[in-house]
Amino acid sequence: MSNSILLTGGAGYIGAHTFVALRAAGYDPIILDDFSNADRETPDNLEKITGAPVTVIEANLLDKPAVLAAFEQHQFGAVIHFAAKKAVGQSVREPLMYFENNLVGLINLLSGMEASNTKAIVFSSSATVYGVSKSLPLTEESPLSYTNPYGFTKLMGEQILGQMAAVHPEWAIGILRYFNPAGAHASGLLRQSPRNCLLPPENLMPGLLRAVRGEIPHLRIFGDDYDTPDGTGVRDYIHISDLARGHVLSVASLSSGHGSHTVNLGTGRGYSVLEMVQSFESVTGLKVPYKTEPRRAGDVASIYADVARAKTVLGFEAEFDLADMCKASWSD
Repeated sequence: MSNSILLTGGAGYIGAHTFVALRAAGYDPIILDDFSNADRETPDNLEKITGAPVTVIEANLLDKPAVLAAFEQHQFGAVIHFAAKKAVGQSVREPLMYFENNLVGLINLLSGMEASNTKAIVFSSSATVYGVSKSLPLTEESPLSYTNPYGFTKLMGEQILGQMAAVHPEWAIGILRYFNPAGAHASGLLRQSPRNCLLPPENLMPGLLRAVRGEIPHLRIFGDDYDTPDGTGVRDYIHISDLARGHVLSVASLSSGHGSHTVNLGTGRGYSVLEMVQSFESVTGLKVPYKTEPRRAGDVASIYADVARAKTVLGFEAEFDLADMCKASWSD
């Protein structure tokens, strides 16, 4: 397999950190991004971090001719597909935009793979495909569902890939169900939330950072009446560097002929919103202003991973804890 890896959405938060991890592992990652949710300076920052030129294809996956042209111009050994809209609240308000962007974009990407005989893909999925589970932790065999249009597109994406695998049994597909990434690269050059983002970030850590820096009056905590120890939502937060390393392990497994896999990428431990706030305050000595509001449509009370399969299949274990994530985020 060629060591050239196409990263769709590779200039984004997770994509950029994965770029660094891939380059360190000896791969040649190439970014395809339209920069609608990424900073323009990210490629330059990646060059500073890695010490090597960064190849960028500026295109949107909805532009099928541009996607096909990328596959004609490069011989990719594998694809890692990050490019998707991911704001739960926005997906509830504008579901059609999410269906088009996340599903049509994936279909166009698969058309490029099929036309160029590219046989390996790592798909950026999400723990949202488990919907509201009756038992925790979540294993890869837990029932699948969704509570919002964003989660629906991730579940449909997995099913589309399953149908493609039935047609192309020689394809190797890695489905990575992310839990909640946080933290940042030690250089401080890769941001968690792009400067040009038109929507306020919905993820906890970017909102927390904005509140501490005085960019917004306070952190908005959606719901304090869940059936959790302190009433706030519980999530499995994973350090972005651990998550990026998971992608490298996934690509390596696919390229080694070990077959397709579906794994959770998390720590196996759930933390509440208030635990995150308290950890951040403890690590930094700063006070986080926050205000509780009603629950947000599409959210669930608790979600955290069983990570046994990731260890067995990929040799993956998270190395960083919540305090590490808070330290790294504040250096961003």
